[in-house]
Amino acid sequence: MSLEDVYQRNLSHRTHRAGWLRAAVLGANDGLVSTASLMIGVVAAGKNDFLVTAGIAGITAGAMSMAVGEYVSVRSQNDVEESDRLLEIEHLAADPEAELIELQHIYINRGLSPELALEVATEMHKVDPLAAHLRDELGQHPHTKARPVQAAIASAISFTAGGLVPFAGAFAPTLGAKAWSIVGFTVAGLILTGVISARTAGARVLSTTLRVIIGGSLGMLITAGIGQIAQVSGI
Repeated sequence: MSLEDVYQRNLSHRTHRAGWLRAAVLGANDGLVSTASLMIGVVAAGKNDFLVTAGIAGITAGAMSMAVGEYVSVRSQNDVEESDRLLEIEHLAADPEAELIELQHIYINRGLSPELALEVATEMHKVDPLAAHLRDELGQHPHTKARPVQAAIASAISFTAGGLVPFAGAFAPTLGAKAWSIVGFTVAGLILTGVISARTAGARVLSTTLRVIIGGSLGMLITAGIGQIAQVSGI
């Protein structure tokens, strides 16, 4: 097997997608559920004239919130990784022998004999000790590195795309038709989101899609109930 074949085999794994996949799936699902729930709640409360405005405001605010929240969250993860990296540099500079033994024990715990583990650790220290410790001690890999800007953009775009699906139901002719259109569009969007996320992540399509549909439907149902209570109470 050539190096090119090995590279192509590695690309077939889904781990390298983790940096943006979680943000994109979460954004799309949140856009669908939160926008649909908001609009269903408005419809249930009988606020027909406010429906389109509520939908636009919900999509805009949600996309910005998702982008900022995702950036801050992932950036915090970056800060932790960088802090660990600097600490590891200090440890290697202060006591490289102890770090070598530490790496040896990591390989022993993974099944190597003490002699072979020491040999492997020694070779790793000759090449790039920092990279070896970041990878094998701390679990930091370049292909799974947190990317805050990428995650924020993926979140905002996917939230907006997801939110536009139930928003289309706001243009149905009657209040009852609006409610059913919003629900219908949202369920279709949840099915599509579930299938795409399952295919991208290499998971089972049926179980993943059902989980997404049930969660989204539950959110709409609860919000519709609250909106109905608000209508009855005259809020």
